[in-house]
Amino acid sequence: MTNFTRSFSIILASIIIVKLFSGAVKDKKLEEEHKINFINNYNIYSIILPKNISFASEKVPLNSMEIYQRLDREFLVNTYWQSQGILLIKKSNKYFPIIEPILKRNNIPDDLKYLAVAESGLSNVISPSGAHGFWQILKETGLEYGLEINSSIDERYHLEKATQAACDYLNNAYEKFGNWTLAAAAYNMGINGVKNQLEKQQVNNYYDLYLNEETSRYVFRIIALKDIMSNPKNFGFNIRDIDLYQSPKTTEIKINYPINNLANFAKKHNTNYKTIKILNPWLTSNSLPNKSSKTYIIKLSS
Repeated sequence: MTNFTRSFSIILASIIIVKLFSGAVKDKKLEEEHKINFINNYNIYSIILPKNISFASEKVPLNSMEIYQRLDREFLVNTYWQSQGILLIKKSNKYFPIIEPILKRNNIPDDLKYLAVAESGLSNVISPSGAHGFWQILKETGLEYGLEINSSIDERYHLEKATQAACDYLNNAYEKFGNWTLAAAAYNMGINGVKNQLEKQQVNNYYDLYLNEETSRYVFRIIALKDIMSNPKNFGFNIRDIDLYQSPKTTEIKINYPINNLANFAKKHNTNYKTIKILNPWLTSNSLPNKSSKTYIIKLSS
């Protein structure tokens, strides 16, 4: 290697090292700037709980640190699951106007509408245990409370009728326990389940019970959902009126005869199968046998 070649190589290597070092310094500087911007512009806050919280006019004993922490957990979980929170607020505008008057007719506090939110997220879902619909009603419970459930009909998906069945259950639980907090817990755990635990633990209210994790969180989740959905801006949810979901305009027809083919029935009424199914999710097959000539009300789009 000549002296010139050796000198050139040294110079070239020096340039490369300087560039690499400069690039590393620049990257480090950008990283530090990014960290500063992130810290300044992205903050996650602890939830400030209201000083006084009640459920169905029953005060939550927040003076107990154990109760405070359990409620705080549900506020955090439901506030920072932002996508779900927005969906629930949007959907509530569509479905609460159906649920609220039924609760009122049955003398059930309006707060209990959030039980349906906790149960299903205001959707016709099916649980692993086989509970169906907005109110997550088991088949045997649905039949006990007057819902029709068979191969072509499942009224657990009929929002009005399922809400009435839920009201009947809650009123029975309230009559048994004398307060709505225990009635709500019984909706999750069963009336006998709550009764047995009260007797076993020799206490008389939900907040003193030691329960399985699901039921011990259940009422607190309802309370958190109530407060968040009632005061969404307090928790960072900014939703315009135009963003809220609306109920479709419908008309109703009464039938007391069989429907052999739901698609043909839809065509005769200037609509389609999809619309019939969406508006009447309790019709679970392609037909409605109706051998007893029972009168049903079917919703159509108007």
